[in-house]
Amino acid sequence: MVNVMEISTTSTAPTSRIPVIALFTANAISAIGNRMTQLAIPWFVLETTGSAAKTGLVAFFVILPTIFAAFVGGPLIDKLGFRPSSIVSDLICTVTIGAVPLLHSFGLLEFWVLLALVFTSSLVEVPGATARIAILPELAARANLSNEKAGSFEQATGQGAALVGAPLAGLLIAWLGASQVLWLDAATFAISAGLVLLFVPRTKTQPAEKTEEEKPGHWLEGVLDGFKFIWNDRLFRYIMIVALFINMLESAKYSVIMPYYTQTFFGQALDLGLLVAVSGGGSVAGALIFGAFSERLPKRIFILLGLVIMGLQYLALAAVPPFWVLLVVFGLTGLAEGPINPIMIAVAFNRAPPSKMGRVFGTITAGTQLITPFGVLAAGFILEQLDLRLLLLVMGIIFMVITSTMFLNRYLRELDAIKGAPQASPGAEN
Repeated sequence: MVNVMEISTTSTAPTSRIPVIALFTANAISAIGNRMTQLAIPWFVLETTGSAAKTGLVAFFVILPTIFAAFVGGPLIDKLGFRPSSIVSDLICTVTIGAVPLLHSFGLLEFWVLLALVFTSSLVEVPGATARIAILPELAARANLSNEKAGSFEQATGQGAALVGAPLAGLLIAWLGASQVLWLDAATFAISAGLVLLFVPRTKTQPAEKTEEEKPGHWLEGVLDGFKFIWNDRLFRYIMIVALFINMLESAKYSVIMPYYTQTFFGQALDLGLLVAVSGGGSVAGALIFGAFSERLPKRIFILLGLVIMGLQYLALAAVPPFWVLLVVFGLTGLAEGPINPIMIAVAFNRAPPSKMGRVFGTITAGTQLITPFGVLAAGFILEQLDLRLLLLVMGIIFMVITSTMFLNRYLRELDAIKGAPQASPGAEN
């Protein structure tokens, strides 16, 4: 197969860590704002309506556009460029998020307007986040970082944002109110755009030679190309199917169930923030530990162990233990799941050709979220009909059943063959 891309920076550009540090910083600042929004919006809806169903509906309108945006956004950012896509996305999010507290302050924030704003924000935020991930291999090459270490640092900064953003959101919600926290989130998007604009250079990655099927075409062709690549890679395909259901359960838990759970049993937004922060801190530690020893640690075992512990968390929540016990549970769960995303990022970096990086990441993002909007919507309505603890117990059992299939799948053994350097060809044949 023709080598479809030459990354000139790996051989001609001087080593520089400023661009990759700026990118990690932009991601961290944006993620802090996102974490604050994830707590502030559902808490705002619960406070103003008292309805778990409406909370689920808002989560539905947050997640639904991410699927479309990820499918279409992948080919789009491949065409427009990673850096411009990131900057434009952040600037639009600055406006849409800032409009929520602005309209609320004038008494003009109708529920349908809130749905429209969160829909628009999610629609443009996903391509920007995808672009920042897709540009990472080139910036990592400039800094002499392996793909695994770059993926671990990317995960660590994102989860570190949870460590800072979640308790900060809880404190600010109690002090200023949920709607006012969104002003800070709008500012984080603006700062992220500025960092990428000022410190991340234009990428020098250009196609060396494209085959006929790789030449730019219609957006739909790009979407289908990304999906075809993933579906024909047996490891990618299986991981996406499992992630499809796991993401549905996890999104329902964090978007709907945890705000309702915390308000019901503890009553304080700060408690929810602390739980999310401890989980984020554990994930940071897990990602950094894995990044430090990634070349020697068994990747398959880390994923299986992490998913088992994630499933046990649902059962712990269903028992409604003392708050300090939940803090320990969330910390251990975060530690166990920390290596999972870095492993998945390394898989993508190694098995996807650089010319298709945007569409592959876009398809992964969209494909693993296909049924998530319906999961969060259903969770909101089920909560008004079913006991919260019973729902958590059922979700935990479903999670464990899904995870158990991974112990029997032989394709996961390919994970341990993933190395830090990217491959030139796509993944395994079907």
